[in-house]
Amino acid sequence: MHDYDALNERLVVIKVHISRAFYVRALRPVLIAKAMKRTIKKVAVLGSGVMGSRIACHFAGVGIPVLLLDMPAPLPPEGQSTSYDKNKLVNEALQAALKSNPSPVYTRDVVKKITTGNFDDNMKDIATCDWVIEVVVERLDVKRAIFDQVEQYRKPQTLITTNTSGIPIHLMAEGRSDDFRKHFCGTHFFNPPRYLRLLEIIPTADTDPEVVQFLMDFGDVILGKTTVLCKDTPAFIANRIGVFSIMSVFSLVDKLGLTIDEVELLTGPIIGRPKSATFRTADVVGIDTLVKVANGIYENCPSDEARELFKIPEWLHSIVANNWLGDKTGQGFFKKMPPTQEGEKQIYSLDLKTLEYKPRVKAKFASVDAAKPVEDLSVRLKMLFQSPDKAGEFYRHFHYGLFSYISHRIPEISEEFYRIDDALKAGFGWEIGAFETWDLLGPEKVVADMKDAGYAVAPWVEAMIAAGHKTFYKSEQGKTLFYDVATAKYIPISGKETLILLKNYADKLIWKNNSCKLYDIGDDVLALQWNTKMGTIGGDVLSGIQTAIDKAEKDYKGLVIANDGTNFSAGANVGMIFMLAVEQEFDELDFAIRSFQNTMMRVRYSSVPVVVAPHGLALGGGCELSMHADKVCAAAETYTGLVELGVGVIPGGGGTKEFVLRAADDVQPGVPENIPLQNRFITIATAKVATSAFEAYQLGIYRSGQDEVVINQDRRITEAKNRVISLYDAGYVQPVPRNDIKVLGRSALGALLAGIHAMQRGNYATEHDAKVARKLAYVMCGGDLSEPTLVSEQYLLDLEREAFLSLCGERKTLERLQSVIKTGKPIRN
Repeated sequence: MHDYDALNERLVVIKVHISRAFYVRALRPVLIAKAMKRTIKKVAVLGSGVMGSRIACHFAGVGIPVLLLDMPAPLPPEGQSTSYDKNKLVNEALQAALKSNPSPVYTRDVVKKITTGNFDDNMKDIATCDWVIEVVVERLDVKRAIFDQVEQYRKPQTLITTNTSGIPIHLMAEGRSDDFRKHFCGTHFFNPPRYLRLLEIIPTADTDPEVVQFLMDFGDVILGKTTVLCKDTPAFIANRIGVFSIMSVFSLVDKLGLTIDEVELLTGPIIGRPKSATFRTADVVGIDTLVKVANGIYENCPSDEARELFKIPEWLHSIVANNWLGDKTGQGFFKKMPPTQEGEKQIYSLDLKTLEYKPRVKAKFASVDAAKPVEDLSVRLKMLFQSPDKAGEFYRHFHYGLFSYISHRIPEISEEFYRIDDALKAGFGWEIGAFETWDLLGPEKVVADMKDAGYAVAPWVEAMIAAGHKTFYKSEQGKTLFYDVATAKYIPISGKETLILLKNYADKLIWKNNSCKLYDIGDDVLALQWNTKMGTIGGDVLSGIQTAIDKAEKDYKGLVIANDGTNFSAGANVGMIFMLAVEQEFDELDFAIRSFQNTMMRVRYSSVPVVVAPHGLALGGGCELSMHADKVCAAAETYTGLVELGVGVIPGGGGTKEFVLRAADDVQPGVPENIPLQNRFITIATAKVATSAFEAYQLGIYRSGQDEVVINQDRRITEAKNRVISLYDAGYVQPVPRNDIKVLGRSALGALLAGIHAMQRGNYATEHDAKVARKLAYVMCGGDLSEPTLVSEQYLLDLEREAFLSLCGERKTLERLQSVIKTGKPIRN
């Protein structure tokens, strides 16, 4: 089961190419030291289907050469003169993966690291590989046949793993050599492997513990995964609990008389789950796949106390019989209908009582309406759980059943319960895990209520509470501890001792305001985070950054700016800008822009190092903040760019200035000096967004040789702290504001204006697009200067601010801002 419906909404597909020489060199020595001298220089992936091709892409994406093999293509009919390509199947599968959206690679050029071949001619080449990953069809006989060939050609000590979601791992190891069994286990990637961070590691009784630890470390540090150690039990961990959760919802649909549209509202982002919620997730994954997993658990888990819940309801049997399997067949729980006469898209949902498709009806619950404005998920969940309406009844029954089930799976599927939370968060996109949810609702009170409602909990939970241990997790000295059932004590989570999660530093809080919190994260380093909607930056956040730098300069080595949320920052507070502009409070707006610019310059010219660790969305002001830091330690999945042109303004927080400065510094001998400026102008004018941190180098947002990419986003704050310390200990010198920035004036302005005119004439830009672009061109050229001139940063900031203010007085800019506030998307006007 995999959930990736929301990915397309988060990404902008940009086809760019980039040199990858800077890959993971800094991290690899750490891994080698931990992995007992084992290294992975080349990987073989056997099977090029949807999973195999994308696993190959992900390995190539982190810099590891891949041999991708599949069946040879069928011979053409006798007498047919067409040329025969024996590798046609594997090549077409790889090309299909590269064309898919969202992209399986960080940048397109990584495909150069993938070599394709077929099982007949190239199986012998696995002798050059250090790890062989089997990803063929889910049939035991087929997998065993493949392993016969692997045994023939692999070199001793080569790792062999199988990517399966259901076949018992030990069955595939039967009859193999000692060396094979010692180096064999399951590695269950979730699809798509670039984006879904779960990697389940499933050893057999014969797997060498060193191999298991290596795979846990490699998956974490190099592949950027949340590696979860699993037992060889049906559906392992994530699918066992995730499918239970879905089947539990199906049961409550019948019990409480809920509609599909109501369930999607109740089980989506409102409780920290993906937008695909429940039924949409089933459509994306495939309803037949869901049924297969549920049947497998029912058949293979006879002692499961909730076994009857995995029985397929009659209405679901009918859906499968009708071949309504979801996206793969064009209809499932939802069906795309022809557009209306006005051209509007139509999606119908299935009435589970009549099995007829009907127009979607917007679900409404009083408790949900009351909870929606609450940003803090923990507060929101408590509100919903305690609400007296039908939604509250659903949430109580759902969570009681979930808590009962997960408590009884210890130690069946895992000795440690935190692995269940890790699997659900990384594999199904839950913001917080099941045991974490239980903690915030209060285990002692919830257990009492569960008993009253007829739900049983496992004896170890009652024993934990009776012994005075009131929570499953707790934090001490910046570390997460969990209640270990075997020892009845709190112990650190294995493998996460070095991770910095800011929520664990509540006792190290040294300052806060309404939006920000400033922590002492040890070793004389501070960390600032803020909790606003989408990480937007307003007055409180700017004040927080200034205060954090003040305190760091006085008593600390430096500052990290990061957060534990879903996104780093979607940019400036658009609502505030719109309100001031509509009310024509231009003095107030001017002050706000100056404050933003001054804060960015304070980040750049502080007397101690400031390192920013973005992840997720880092747009607009969030991008500008990164560009002014001494160093960026970005998660690989960082989507960053200066997107202000889309809402009818130019970057006003120093982003335009910074691009002009970098363009001037990038002029190379023999290259026209206007070329770097034109490239950066196009990047801003088209509101380009990097669809990975690696693409951000190509766009000029991150600096090659200075900024860094951290594949596993859980490690970015730790890396950022280390960089603060290294910069400070190397003798950090406060930078000096620049007064030597060469701007090109009229010599470049004319060419940019001509290009804008051509874009407008070709209907690639609206009249207002062109007006905003002309303002941008004026600023980036330093104004209408008669000749190239050296100017200061402040000169450019003043031009930038004046252009931003003038555009805020434009009606069409206000329309775009209003559209973003109402719908989250700008209009094209």
